[in-house]
Amino acid sequence: MAALIEAIEIKRRTYFEHEGAPYVCVDVTVSTPTARGGQTLVRVKMRNLLTRAVFERSFRAGERFKEPDLDTVSAAFLYADGDGFNFMDQTSFETLTLGESMVGDDRAFLSDNLAVQIQKYNGSPIALQLPAQVELTVASTEMGSRGDTATGGASKVAVLETGLEIRVPLFVKEGERVRVHTETREFLGRA
Repeated sequence: MAALIEAIEIKRRTYFEHEGAPYVCVDVTVSTPTARGGQTLVRVKMRNLLTRAVFERSFRAGERFKEPDLDTVSAAFLYADGDGFNFMDQTSFETLTLGESMVGDDRAFLSDNLAVQIQKYNGSPIALQLPAQVELTVASTEMGSRGDTATGGASKVAVLETGLEIRVPLFVKEGERVRVHTETREFLGRA
């Protein structure tokens, strides 16, 4: 049987199940009453892991929630097709397919054999977690001119192998591998 979590125990990044769906706590505030007999309320900003919707809800301190049946597996990106994005589970070697809505804008970072984490709820994949940084090849970029740095424009646009456009320093050339931060989409350096 899954353990129960009291509302007062919920902290940031705590996973819990509410009304049959898994949630993660984004932020939490506890308000204690000043009058006698008042109840302590826990205001939770939470994200539904299935729909990605974020909302706030207040709970009494003693309310209990089940721990969701969440599992995180290591996987590698294989290919994309009409059904979605296909990954290979590194433990069981089964193919996991994530729909376009689950991958979203993260598709711009997916290159062959990229190691990722896939979150499963009740055995079904629900979310993709990218590493903090990825290495991609510069597919095209313009040549930097020497005088560009005097005007403060010491960067140029580069299109990477996945179609992602980022700003890179003038010394970066086509064919080079670069490291990109997956959260900010910024150039981190040469690979």
